[in-house]
Amino acid sequence: MKAKNHDSIKSYIITFIGVLLVSAGMFFFLMPNDLAVGGANGIGIVLSQLTGFEVGDIMIAVNILLFILAFILIGGNFGAKTIVASLGTSLAVSILERVFPAQQSLSGDLMLDLFCGVIISGVGIGMVFNQGASTGGTDIVGKIINKFTGINLGSSVLFADLGITIIASFVFGSKIGLYSLFGVILNGLIIDFTIDGMNIAKEVTIVTKDVDSLVKFIHNDIVRSCTLYYAEGGYSKEKIKVLVTVLDRRGFVMLKNYIKENDPNAFIWVKNASEVLGLGFKNIIE
Repeated sequence: MKAKNHDSIKSYIITFIGVLLVSAGMFFFLMPNDLAVGGANGIGIVLSQLTGFEVGDIMIAVNILLFILAFILIGGNFGAKTIVASLGTSLAVSILERVFPAQQSLSGDLMLDLFCGVIISGVGIGMVFNQGASTGGTDIVGKIINKFTGINLGSSVLFADLGITIIASFVFGSKIGLYSLFGVILNGLIIDFTIDGMNIAKEVTIVTKDVDSLVKFIHNDIVRSCTLYYAEGGYSKEKIKVLVTVLDRRGFVMLKNYIKENDPNAFIWVKNASEVLGLGFKNIIE
């Protein structure tokens, strides 16, 4: 129970950090240039230009309306973290607008601001997504499109974001619209890269004559499990045990150092695992 509570607290902390990054990337880099790179922020930037209301206030209203619409059309299967993350991002932007009114571009260069804004906010969104939540906005629109058209969720969200960039082209001009479109594409790549990077693990296969000692080290020191396979050497015809384990980065370094000091003749090969679910790693059920 304590481990579960610890994981839950850790998940909310990572989500909170992600929200701060998303908000900072949007406010300090994208919003001063009217770069509507999808999401509730993109909607807020366009509507702010048309109505005069603050972007953050519009984001709050948009997310609330989208949640209500989603509850009506597709049911209430949104986790607490999604509600917290989406409204938290909107609220953070709204606070920043009041603390730093009339915020100007930090670099004065449109392309540089686009890259900085998309990278910072994309990493933040990836962190939030990795915790089983989302920042709302077009993610909700995507779920609604998916529900009624059968188009997969990723494509649905992309179509929604593209719709926002098209509208931005009419409001701010084709140059800003094209930059925003480029930002949408780059944002997707950054999010995927962040999620893969946070979940990466090492699948390690080891052939050694001292299997028992290695198993004890993995169990007692790294606190991970392993699997043994019985095999036969192709040349020697010798019966051997092959050990397979999956470790995080820290565990892999510990294992490599142990083998280097105690069994330098061991044969090892390593593969990257982009996502590992189960005991000791990310829960299968979020």
